[in-house]
Amino acid sequence: METFLLDARPPLAIITLNRPKVLNALNAATFADLDAALDRLAADPAVRVLLLAGSGERAFAAGADIAELEAVAASDGADFSLRGQRVFRKLETLGKPVIACIRGFALGGGCELAMACSFRIAAEDAKLGQPEVKLGVIPGYGGTQRLPRLVGRGAALRLLLTGEIIGAAEALRIGLVDEVVPATELMNRAENLALNIAAQAPLAITETLRIVDEGLNQPLDLALRLESERFGSLCATADKAEGAKAFLEKRTPLWRGQ
Repeated sequence: METFLLDARPPLAIITLNRPKVLNALNAATFADLDAALDRLAADPAVRVLLLAGSGERAFAAGADIAELEAVAASDGADFSLRGQRVFRKLETLGKPVIACIRGFALGGGCELAMACSFRIAAEDAKLGQPEVKLGVIPGYGGTQRLPRLVGRGAALRLLLTGEIIGAAEALRIGLVDEVVPATELMNRAENLALNIAAQAPLAITETLRIVDEGLNQPLDLALRLESERFGSLCATADKAEGAKAFLEKRTPLWRGQ
């Protein structure tokens, strides 16, 4: 890929944004490359968990490419936003966990990219924020919607309305990231978490991701009904039979994804 490196080493795959000269800013080519890569990875049963990082030490992703943004006319603005929303939503609903490994700046579109991931692990030097108001716009890749869902309305509005950039410790305090580690331990910690997840039943992982995503936007009674239906469908799988048998026999299960 032109804009990032893809290191597939099943059960993991590591996507590293690779535009360090512009702090891994997200341009049209990045979205096209990411879109194609996600299709590939979604179809590969050997890849169970994705890690997403930025090249260099300065940034995960510093945001949208401002040169491209400057050229966006009123007639193109909605499409510019929808392109990013579509790719980030594909990432969010891939059916495989995605761990954002955040070092340095994760601003604007970079913060929105991290929020579309399943987990966010930040290095101690991470800086996060949605500074779009300083450019006369609002977040367009899901920031106004995912941020309140993660940190609550008040904390989200503080960041969205001031454009404030916060450090890793504050991001952890408000719930924007899930864990903070020294920069030297970032990728090892993310890989250990990924391998832990990859050791679990693959169908159960996929269904957990889907039911949580779908249920968050439903009334509780309907969400519970959806949960029971998915639970029932998993009870018919070979993996469920293997998991119960392996537990009773005190051995490691051999998952088939069936």
